[in-house]
Amino acid sequence: MTTGVYRLSPMRRNEELAGWLFASPWILGFLLFTAGPMLISAGFAFAEYNLLQPAQWVGTANIEKALSGDPLVWQSLKVTTIYAFVSVPLQIVFGLIIALLLNTNIRGLQYYRTIYYLPSVLSGVAVALLWRWIYAPNYGLINALLAGFGIQGPGWLSDARWALPSLIGMSLWHVGGGIVIYLAGLQGVPTEIYEAAEVDGAGWLTRFWNVTIPLITPVLFYQLIIGIITALQVFTQALIMTNGGPHDSTLFFVLYLYRNAFQFFKMGYASVLAWILFFYILLLTLLVYRSSSVWVFYSGEVKRS
Repeated sequence: MTTGVYRLSPMRRNEELAGWLFASPWILGFLLFTAGPMLISAGFAFAEYNLLQPAQWVGTANIEKALSGDPLVWQSLKVTTIYAFVSVPLQIVFGLIIALLLNTNIRGLQYYRTIYYLPSVLSGVAVALLWRWIYAPNYGLINALLAGFGIQGPGWLSDARWALPSLIGMSLWHVGGGIVIYLAGLQGVPTEIYEAAEVDGAGWLTRFWNVTIPLITPVLFYQLIIGIITALQVFTQALIMTNGGPHDSTLFFVLYLYRNAFQFFKMGYASVLAWILFFYILLLTLLVYRSSSVWVFYSGEVKRS
């Protein structure tokens, strides 16, 4: 029996080298712009740093303040959670309904799909400015329509009762981005399953609930995960439209983080807030992922009792 060092052939070595070279831009980008800043922010979490003076070690003071001494942390976390838990299901439901309507053979279907998708490619600032005009109390589009029915509309963005619901309603503007994914899932459902269900006497609603929904649960699962992660990081809408007001009713977590970092120059405290958000998103993502074994069905999967 001979022993020795395993050596790659020249061809295999060249292939491996080429693979590392092609992957190197992503690896360098990840190390420089993701992993590196995360490690630095982890260090700043235990220091007081204002960008102008050297960082000073304060131990766990920032963490203790964030968890027990700052009520705005919990207010912003509550606002962000409500926004995510309401807006994401609404986006999934409305996106799926529109996708079902577009998943038909009607004339000009490609134009309808383009029209619904276009709003999702507009920049966040432009959309926020547009909706700030729509929600304007005196000359806004919504209140003008309500006035036509003799109804006096509220101050959508200036009333603490309506500000957060207004931003939730605005989130439906982006359902077009998900429609494309829903359409791909709907068109991937085998037609023979529909035909078999129809032969068995299943109506449209029965086929939708027992055939369509189970077979597109991977798409719904993906949209739920991405929607939660995105909604918990909402920032632009609140900054431009309400700046967190009125009375902190739209103080989203990332907006509060931004204030501490770039208005109050509390980089250490802002780093703690960033890690709190990171672990919160991680926790919710893991919970949704663990629940997927109960309600997500993959085609061809064999489940054993």
